[in-house]
Amino acid sequence: MAGEHVLEFTDSNWQAEVVSSDQPVLVDFWAPWCGPCRAIAPHVEALAAQYAGKARVGKVNVDDNQQVAGQYGVRSIPTVLVIKGGQVVDQVVGAVGKDKLDAMLSAQL
Repeated sequence: MAGEHVLEFTDSNWQAEVVSSDQPVLVDFWAPWCGPCRAIAPHVEALAAQYAGKARVGKVNVDDNQQVAGQYGVRSIPTVLVIKGGQVVDQVVGAVGKDKLDAMLSAQL
């Protein structure tokens, strides 16, 4: 699915992996059939490696995890959220460049 540093978030592990995390978390809501999602995947993987040990970076497949997607009002993909202390502190919808995602995450460190 993703690079070795990219985590897989699901409805069942969301609370423990994201909401309760003591590090900022960048979450990419995506689906395998989504072209723009595939376009930003390399950026997400690069950030996961870049921020290893400082922040958590992962993906939620919206087809398989509709509860979390619904809870956060994800209506279009890709949607990228940055969550810190259990709260959404930044978000962007649509395919964006690595610089934008990097800025979103680095602002929370």
